[in-house]
This record gives sequence, C-alpha cells and structure tokens, in this order.
Amino acid sequence: MTSDLFSRRRAERFAQLLDEANGGRRHHVRSRADDHLAALVAVGRQLSAGSPPAAVDPDFRSGLRAMLVATAEREGIGAAATAPAEAGQTGPRGTVATGQRGSFLPSATARRARARGAILIGVAAGAIAVSGISAASENAVPGDALYGMKRSTERAQLALASSDLSRGQLFLDFARTRLGEAAALRGDQLGFEAVLDDMDADTRQGVRLLTTTAAQRSDPAGLDAVNTFVVGQRRAVGDLLTGASRAERDRVRQSIALLDATRKRSDALRAAIECELPAPAGSDTLGPIPTACPGGR
Repeated sequence: MTSDLFSRRRAERFAQLLDEANGGRRHHVRSRADDHLAALVAVGRQLSAGSPPAAVDPDFRSGLRAMLVATAEREGIGAAATAPAEAGQTGPRGTVATGQRGSFLPSATARRARARGAILIGVAAGAIAVSGISAASENAVPGDALYGMKRSTERAQLALASSDLSRGQLFLDFARTRLGEAAALRGDQLGFEAVLDDMDADTRQGVRLLTTTAAQRSDPAGLDAVNTFVVGQRRAVGDLLTGASRAERDRVRQSIALLDATRKRSDALRAAIECELPAPAGSDTLGPIPTACPGGR
C-alpha cells in the first residue's frame, strides 16, 4: 500500500513539474523526488519543443491519435466525476454532496487523472520520437547501430498489414531493401551473402503470399505485382555482377535463378487462372503449383 501511494505521488508531482516547465501555474511545494524527476522533466521539454528530424508518417499520426483517444476514454481522462446520488452523502474531506451529478471532482480523482494524462502525453511524445528514429534507420545496413530498429520497424509493418496481399507486397519491398544493403556490403563476403540470403527469403515469402492469394481468388492482380517486382529486381540484382569477386558472382546467380523461377511460376498460375482451373492442391516455397491447361494453352 505504501509503495503504491509513493508511486502515485511521484506521478502526480511529475505531472505538476511538467505543467510548470511548459508555463503552467507554479505549485508552491517541494518534494524529495524533485531532484530525481528533474532529468525526466528535461527530456519531456526536449520532446515537446523539438520535432523529430524526419517527418512523421500520416498513417502513424492517425493511428497514434486513435490510440490516445481510446486510452483516454477507457481511463476516464477528462471525464467529470459523478457525485454521490443521494443528497446528504458526505464526499471527500467532509464535503456534502448536493445530489447533482458532476457537481464537483474529488481531489484524489483529479490528481489521478492528471497523472494518467501526463503519462499518456509521455507515451505519445516517446512514440513520435521513436518514429523519428525509425525514419533515421532507413539507410542502416547490417553492423550499424540502427539496423535492429530498421528490422523491427519492418516486423511492425507486417503485423499491421490488413491482408495477405498487403503482407506479400511488403515482403517484396523488403527484398528490394535487402538488395540495396547488399550493394553497400560488397567486399564483405560474409555480410554480402547473409543479406542476399535475407533478400531471397523475403522474396519467397512475398511471392508465396501473392501467388496463393491469386490462386484462391482466381484473380491475377497479385501476379501483376510479382511480375513487376521480378522485372526490376532482376535487373538490379544483375548489376551486382559487375566488379564482383568470383564468390560474389556465384552467390548473385543463385538470386537471379530464384527470380527466374518466380517469373515462371507466376506465368503458369496466370495461364491456369485464364483456363479456369481449380486452385492447385500442391505448393512449395513459391506458392501453389498449377497444372497445365488442357491442350497446352
């Protein structure tokens, strides 16, 4: 109980200090926790005063706003408290309720609401700051300090994708990103091969999702995305052959062979859809394995 009370008082004092730092009314009190909270208040002012070095994605901003509104509603932040319904019922500190709803806000409730509001603002500011770091990590390559953040952002995008079609397209985008990283790692044999391995894995994941969706829906839209990817990716992967070592060239040719197999699978599925064949029962790492159209169409 004592620990909970102490934590609540720290949160309430933190909210007061944030208010004061942002020009709010000063509270003529001092707390033993002020020295420990000063560093946090300084961080809060920096987050409030300075915008992230990169623009915040509009979708992220909308999603964050929706999350904050939902949290505020759930926690009752900003909502008026309900006074006791029966006249004559004694409220906090001996205050007698009048029977009118919302006639006063108990001081303890007000403090808790301010504390929750301060914490919510801190979460929002931190999320925006993280979005800036995420944007700054876009050009990171394996070995860089921000590379883990870059991959974590990709996993978050996949988790938020609304359909297999969207996830498949994201995986192909990640394969393009891995290709750029491979170009930056030429000369580092182990790093170069590891990134190409990741690139091929992303390619297989994306192709499998898109071809499976196309077969299930009998809709070649996903195959169009696959073919567009293969055309651009194959040309860019082929550029890695120029000036490469023998070991690098051998590894690059494996990725080219995967892209050629992907295009062949996409064309076969498109033909099967045009022939109105049923969705294939068998599959492999590239998705459904279609049967040939009657008469060799």
